[in-house]
Amino acid sequence: MKPVPLPLRAQAQAARALLKLPRPVLVALSGGARVVRDGCVLDEQIQFILALAARLGRGPGNADLPLARRRAEMDVESLVFAPTAPPVVDVRDERVNDHVVVRLYRPASVASPAPALVYIHGGGFVIGSLASHEPVCRALAHEVGCVVASVEYRLAPESPFPAAADDVTAAFRWVVANATRLGLDPSRVAVGGDSAGGNLSAVVALDTREDRYPPRLQALIYPAVDQTMSFPSLTIMASGFLLDTATIRWFRGHYAPRSADWTNPRASPWFADVKGVAPALVQTAGFDPLRDEGEAYATKLLAAGVDVTAKRYPGLVHGYLNMAGSVDAAREPWDDLVAALRAALR
Repeated sequence: MKPVPLPLRAQAQAARALLKLPRPVLVALSGGARVVRDGCVLDEQIQFILALAARLGRGPGNADLPLARRRAEMDVESLVFAPTAPPVVDVRDERVNDHVVVRLYRPASVASPAPALVYIHGGGFVIGSLASHEPVCRALAHEVGCVVASVEYRLAPESPFPAAADDVTAAFRWVVANATRLGLDPSRVAVGGDSAGGNLSAVVALDTREDRYPPRLQALIYPAVDQTMSFPSLTIMASGFLLDTATIRWFRGHYAPRSADWTNPRASPWFADVKGVAPALVQTAGFDPLRDEGEAYATKLLAAGVDVTAKRYPGLVHGYLNMAGSVDAAREPWDDLVAALRAALR
């Protein structure tokens, strides 16, 4: 796992210690008043993290930074509040094709043929990597009791739409096709991801619904499903809550620069015919600009007869999955995700 630089590690240790202060103290240190918007009350620990990030100049408004630096910063900053897990017995990389690598995490407790989760990292289709989501994948492998296959797909702007969509579907099908060699059960493979990874997980479910072994579950964590950016929460939560609308627009400009692609179902699953896709878990955060589109997609899946479990976590922000090691409220959606995967892969 990529080491956290010493200055950032020191800041993280201090922040984790401060998060243990009484909630009223955290609110006082964050400005002295609870944050309420659109009927949601911001979690006190999240409020403190956002205030601290603003003071350290680590807010979302970094579009002017060089892309390489933004990618490098996500790879380390995503580790600060991340969940932890015991070492897994086997970690290895496998090449799917010329463009795609999967990293396999196998816990010691998992016997062959094992269930598996194909995990697709977030990052707006532009940043994020195997490194940025390694703690999440290690912890999921340990707690779910499955092999996790984390996908390194092509990023924009070097490889715009539909490169990422093509890569993740190829990766899922490769895992299923190579299940025997990998010690996996091809009939017990789920797909899941956060943010852009939620979008791409939905794409995998759409692409593979007629396959012999479609996903047992599509776990969509605060997914981005509408490139037209048409839902109200993009305005209601436009700024101040980790992910902002300007950054979403910046991501879209790299991934789908042609407006003609915005309604393509493989770029925006919201515009797809979703009949017959895999059962879904859809999680959203109250203070997330992407909240409403994720919830609308869950409703659309339900209307099409898909088995859906959908839940909003009202006090949280986009990116809470990577905070599940430090933010108390982030453990609830984490535990719900683990439980849903265990049930689907049983």
